Amino acid sequence: MLNYIQFQHQYDVAQLQAELAICLKNEWSDHFNQKDYQGCWQSISLRSGSGKESDIYANYGVSTYQNTQLLDRLPYFKDVIESWACEKETIRLLALHPGSEIKPHRDLGCSYQDGNFRLHIPIQTNNQVIFKVDEDAISLKEGSCWYVDFSKTHSIKNEGKEVRIHLVIDGLRNKWTDKIFSAHGYDLKAEKLENQYDTATNAQIIAELERMNTATARELMEKLRAGK
Repeated sequence: MLNYIQFQHQYDVAQLQAELAICLKNEWSDHFNQKDYQGCWQSISLRSGSGKESDIYANYGVSTYQNTQLLDRLPYFKDVIESWACEKETIRLLALHPGSEIKPHRDLGCSYQDGNFRLHIPIQTNNQVIFKVDEDAISLKEGSCWYVDFSKTHSIKNEGKEVRIHLVIDGLRNKWTDKIFSAHGYDLKAEKLENQYDTATNAQIIAELERMNTATARELMEKLRAGK
């Protein structure tokens, strides 16, 4: 299946950056997954399990998520988010500072095939950000919109002088998103025919889903155990 998709969506960079300026006046948290990066990687939540900006966990372990008070102050961000007609889980801003690196790693279970997807919308970036997915280098321009299969090995380096900041939306797959993905080259028929994960990978994914312990995670676990 595709490692990534660049959607046709192009968002207004000036409006994105104007609302980013509001967010930058708030306190950001260091990313929790410290083993996977070096340097400075920070985040602030617009939607989280607790409804707090400081709650930056991607998989909080709850079945419901709440918009933060900060998102209520960001009308353009809300329009962008609501333009995706699907249920949303975590929504964050992620900032990778100059000289920082997200090391090669995989986020198991974070693939469209698993029933969820992660969108990246660059708000502020530079041409010296190196973003690799399975060794494919991709260039994410400000205002563009991307899906990346983060279950594949990926890494990011910011070798520029400006902080790279993305709006990151975790959504749940539905018939509407299937149409959007299909229109951008995602082969739904091939997906059904593709071989299932090997036993070891399948066990790893189930273990991660058990840790999440959400209604969606439990549903995915049942499908994986049933070999669907």
